Amino acid sequence: MQPLVNATVYIVDDDAEVRDALAWMLRSRRLLSEGFASAEAFEAMLRSRPPQVDPACALLDVRMPGMSGLALFDRLVEMEVIAALPVIFLTGHADVPTAVATVKRGAFDFCEKPFSDNALVDRIEHALQASSAYLDTLRSQQGVRERVAELTDREQAVMRLVIDGLPNKLIADGLSISVRTVEVHRARVFDKMQVKSAVELANLLRDLA
Repeated sequence: MQPLVNATVYIVDDDAEVRDALAWMLRSRRLLSEGFASAEAFEAMLRSRPPQVDPACALLDVRMPGMSGLALFDRLVEMEVIAALPVIFLTGHADVPTAVATVKRGAFDFCEKPFSDNALVDRIEHALQASSAYLDTLRSQQGVRERVAELTDREQAVMRLVIDGLPNKLIADGLSISVRTVEVHRARVFDKMQVKSAVELANLLRDLA
């Protein structure tokens, strides 16, 4: 699996030696990382930065002074960022049941200490791929929204009826326009939305829901 360009692994652990060791391991696998000594510092960084555009994931220690990794995860869920920023917990044996429960709530995975470097990097790479796929989907959906916004009011009206499966004659009757005008608007909608059929158009817009 090839490393993703500009992907970042955020390491959140109060132990400086652990952060340094993980950063070194990630560098050896050509992965960029950024360390944080507390959950509070990491949360503050997330809240102050622009919207995420590059793949990333977070390695969270379960037990830290102040805000725990579990409490931080709850904040990330509230911020609705865990799809773009998958979370992998680093846990001790006693924390495993809690970590498993957290995975069921949306965490990407957990690695029990002491962990295998290869196993951890494998999970990190999969988390980054998941982040990348999610961000690609967001960009695609934004592109569709921009194309819809470029349609005229009449084109949008025709588009809605096309999606409902109405034939041109019924669309014309419903909008009090000629069939030929419907055909023109329909062709323009397909061209602007970059689709070739009503089914493709419906599928494209359904993905926005």
